[in-house]
Amino acid sequence: MKRRTAVRNMGLALGSVISLPAWANAWSPSSLIPADLLALDEEALLAEICETILPETNTPGSKSLKVHQFVHRMIQDCLPEKAQDTFKKGLAYTDQQANKKNGQGFVNAKPSERKALLVEMSKAEESKDFVKLVKDLTVRGYRISEHYQLNVLKYKMAPGFFHGSVPVE
Repeated sequence: MKRRTAVRNMGLALGSVISLPAWANAWSPSSLIPADLLALDEEALLAEICETILPETNTPGSKSLKVHQFVHRMIQDCLPEKAQDTFKKGLAYTDQQANKKNGQGFVNAKPSERKALLVEMSKAEESKDFVKLVKDLTVRGYRISEHYQLNVLKYKMAPGFFHGSVPVE
């Protein structure tokens, strides 16, 4: 009886080893499932919040580096459902507060109004966790972006180079 189990397990292991290269060669970044936690209007709102935190100056801002997609993916993949619901409620609350303060949504507000609203929300008890979460993920996403790594930190994949063709004396 144990021999049959051993033969079956070896067959399964052999089959998985044979099929692994076919699976590993078939994926690409475009074949991955896109993040779908937020609707398009909520994603646009998130992009504007991230842009308010790190605006475009003489360097690219968070929207041009697509940091909001990083934030969206991190929240969808790394937070539990309860935190995701809290995040979505925070987005809705941000838009409600912008409508109340400025008479228009957060996306349509002026940059100075957006900044003032986020500063006010960061001090309010019901919204400070949301602002802190988005701010932390925005800064993290910006700091691990290719632009920041290459142009600010001067990151090199292989910092030491091998020069094999050197005359020996």
